Amino acid sequence: MKKGFWIIVFGLILVLAACGTNEGEDSSSNANGENNEETEETLYEQIINEGVISVGTEGTYAPFTFHNEEDELTGYDVEVMREVADRMGVEVDFQETQWDSMFAGLNSARFDVIANQVGINADRLENYDFSVPYTVSSAVIVVPEDDTEITSFEDLEGKQSAQSLTSNFAAIAEENGAELVQVEGLAQSIELIKQGRVEVTVNDRLAVLDYINQQPDSGIKIAAREEDASETAFAFRKGNEELVEAVNEQLEAMKEDGTLAEISEKWFGEDVSK
Repeated sequence: MKKGFWIIVFGLILVLAACGTNEGEDSSSNANGENNEETEETLYEQIINEGVISVGTEGTYAPFTFHNEEDELTGYDVEVMREVADRMGVEVDFQETQWDSMFAGLNSARFDVIANQVGINADRLENYDFSVPYTVSSAVIVVPEDDTEITSFEDLEGKQSAQSLTSNFAAIAEENGAELVQVEGLAQSIELIKQGRVEVTVNDRLAVLDYINQQPDSGIKIAAREEDASETAFAFRKGNEELVEAVNEQLEAMKEDGTLAEISEKWFGEDVSK
C-alpha cells in the first residue's frame, strides 16, 4: 500500500515538473516573449558595423588598378571605389588577386565586391549582381591628327589597319573592309600610324584615351566611335541587394555632382562614365 502511494506521488511530481517547464520560460524566448535567437546581419549591415568594405582588384591593370612609382595602389577603378566607400562612411580593404581567380574570391567571400573593369554581360548577370555602370567604352578608329578623310567605320574600306589579329577589334576592321596589318598591341599600331606605314587602327576607346592622356603629343586622334558600347560596373554576389543599392546611390550622386566625370577626366582626359 505504502509502496503504491509513493509511486503515485513520484509520478505527480514528474508531471508537475514537465508542466512547469512547458508553461514557464521558453528557452528561445526572454521574459517579454521576444525571441533570443540573433538575427543574422546582412552583408551591408556587417560592412557598416565593421566600417570596412573588402574589394577584390588586380593591382596590375593600368590605368584602372595598378601601383604607382611610390608602390601605392591607384587607378581609375581604385579612385571610384574609394570615393563610393568614403561617401558610405567606410574604409576600403583592397584584396589584390589575379584576374583568373577574381570571381572565385568573390564566390568564397574573400571580398565583398570586385572593382576591376568587370564588363556586364548575359552570362555574368546569371550569377552576379552589378552596380550601375561607371565606365562606358566602345571601339574607335585612330588616325593621324591631320587626317580629314576618315570619319566613320564605312571609311575603313580599302584602308590598311594595324591590328592584333586575335582581337575583336581586328574583326571589326575587317568587317568594314580594312586590310589588316599584324601588330602586337596598341603602342605598335600607333607607331605604324605615325610612320605612315598604315592609315588607321581600331581599338578600345579607353585604351586610346589613356595613351593620348599619357602622350599628348602623340600625333593621333579618334576619328570615329562605334555606337555599340560596353559597360563595366562593380560585381557582387547574388542576394546582397541592400549593398548594391547603397553603392548605386553613391554612384548616382557622383554622376550628378560631377565627381565621376572629374575622376574620369583625370585618368582619360574626358568623361568615360557615359
